[in-house]
Amino acid sequence: MKLFINPETKTFRVFQALRSGEALTESKARKMGVKNLSAEVSRIRQSGHAVYTNQRTAGNGVAVTEYVLGKPSRRLVAAGYKALALGIA
Repeated sequence: MKLFINPETKTFRVFQALRSGEALTESKARKMGVKNLSAEVSRIRQSGHAVYTNQRTAGNGVAVTEYVLGKPSRRLVAAGYKALALGIA
């Protein structure tokens, strides 16, 4: 079950950008007024969406973390169901 995200929040702005297919980095998020992208991504994940983290190296040699919205794999869904069955989640 995916929970509702209030459209007046930073979390919603980040979710909309991810949903449009954009790969978000910290610098792109700052331009949107989001100072802590990892916290917003965590909130989106807790609401039931699959947000993936990709590491890449920029042209100047700096490590950059990108977040993208994706479809969870069957293995991930199965692990979630198993955790629910065991009472872990």
